[in-house]
Amino acid sequence: MNSIAVLIIGIAILAIAYVTYGKWLANQWGIDPAKETPSHTEQDGVDYVPAKAPVLMGHHFSSIAGAGPINGPIQAAVFGWVPVLLWILIGGIFFGAVHDFGALFASIRNKGQSIGEVIATTMGTKAKKLFIIFSYLTLILVVAAFASIVANTFMATFDESGAVDMAASASNATTAMISIMFIVIAVVFGFFVYRKNMGLGVSTIIGVAAIILCMAIGLNWHPIYLSNTTWMIIVGIYITIASVTPVWILLQPRDYLSSFLLYFMMIVAVVGIIGGGIAGGSQMDIPAFTGFQDTLAPTGTSLGYMFPALFVTIACGAISGFHSLVGSGTTAKQLNNELDARPIAYGGMLIECALAIISLCAVGYVWSEYAAGQTVTPTVVFASGISRMVSSIPGLAGTSQVAYSLLVLTVSAFCLTSLDTATRLARYMFQEFWLDQGQSIEDAEGYKKILTNPLVATIITVSLGIALGLTGYANVWPLFGAANQLLAALGLLAVATWLGKAGRNNKMFYIPMVFMLIVTITSLCFTLKANFVGIAAGGTGMTWCVIRAVIAALLIVLAVILAVDGVKTMTKQNR
Repeated sequence: MNSIAVLIIGIAILAIAYVTYGKWLANQWGIDPAKETPSHTEQDGVDYVPAKAPVLMGHHFSSIAGAGPINGPIQAAVFGWVPVLLWILIGGIFFGAVHDFGALFASIRNKGQSIGEVIATTMGTKAKKLFIIFSYLTLILVVAAFASIVANTFMATFDESGAVDMAASASNATTAMISIMFIVIAVVFGFFVYRKNMGLGVSTIIGVAAIILCMAIGLNWHPIYLSNTTWMIIVGIYITIASVTPVWILLQPRDYLSSFLLYFMMIVAVVGIIGGGIAGGSQMDIPAFTGFQDTLAPTGTSLGYMFPALFVTIACGAISGFHSLVGSGTTAKQLNNELDARPIAYGGMLIECALAIISLCAVGYVWSEYAAGQTVTPTVVFASGISRMVSSIPGLAGTSQVAYSLLVLTVSAFCLTSLDTATRLARYMFQEFWLDQGQSIEDAEGYKKILTNPLVATIITVSLGIALGLTGYANVWPLFGAANQLLAALGLLAVATWLGKAGRNNKMFYIPMVFMLIVTITSLCFTLKANFVGIAAGGTGMTWCVIRAVIAALLIVLAVILAVDGVKTMTKQNR
């Protein structure tokens, strides 16, 4: 299959969907540009701060994207390019974008509070508490995983004598140096835009130029070489500060500037796919369909059956529960006008789908190596495929290594972005757990006043996340895919019940909600079976098999309880 055709047809379908289905959803739900958003009605200069649409799009897109739409399609390609492409398009348009748009809209109509609070207004406090506990624990796992990934990306390698291996550590030191300078640039950018009222256009040009400069400096000067544990502690301190500082000084400007790295990466990829295709160098060698079971297992571990594996593996490129937490967490508190909701939420998800299609083209170009198990790390597969396509264009033959390095660096940079967004979201969840329906932090009294304090909530969150990251998060990480998709199903359920209560059309949520619940429960049942086998086999890994089995069982119970409550609620609404 020609990758140019896959890319162009895919993007065209996504664009048509945005103009037609996205607009229809906005009309059905009653998007009102005259209605004040929480960023104005609840403005506090810290979390609730109005943001210009391009800036907020940068934050939202940077937070929801990361490496997700790259990893999923590459791993799921073992089932063939047709199932992957179909799920990206159908899932993205009718599942993921509806989920993201709905979550953001429901939140801005509920004072910018999380999906947990939206659930409380329709299904009661018990359902809210269950959802928040589940979401919070999921976010703790995300903080642990991404903190560990960032630390591993930054850490130095030491030889047997304990001395730093400069050659082996140079790449990591470069990434660390660029990331540090990038944070400084973001703070300066935020200061001039929001406190000195510098024009966004001029500031953007200067900011992008500063990014290029700091990348040039970092590639040639990187004097910081620290151990993994030291970096974990530093990252923990950083995300603690980032979670409680005003969004205008770090989160908004950093994510806005980060988005240009992602746009740059996508432009380079599109140039590589189209240019390489014209030159005869971007053909997709993936079979259209390989079967209903993963028999290739390039990494050595089979994904199992296409159902449910395809729909759990490709999350961020089609539908991801994490997006509802971002939309109803940080994005809703910064939305300047309800008209911005469709391009940021629905449009942002479709752009992510486009990145997932690009990832499919990338693995298609190096398919023989991937299928043989020679090149299997998704980031490496993505960077290798795109950089080779770029170098196949006449006149760009010598750019492969440079393009590869920049692509890897760009993907790595987004781990830090997702990390401190996840930390702030977890802090919101922790605070909301202690509040009754309709209460705000200012209403809390006694021990609740202490626990809802932003700094206290952040310290507890970061301590749990970093501690888990330093110990055994990898042992429960395999459950994240199912947990994330369960979160998506519950997000769809929450918005559907809220729209029903508001008297708005919610039928577009029924099929996605039921489908994702079935996918999640099926996946968790397979997980239970696999861990029961591990328990029966005994050995050193039996303890973690027990832990994973217990967590999987609890997630199934949670899904059933909330699904039953949701069905009862919607049945009453229909009556």
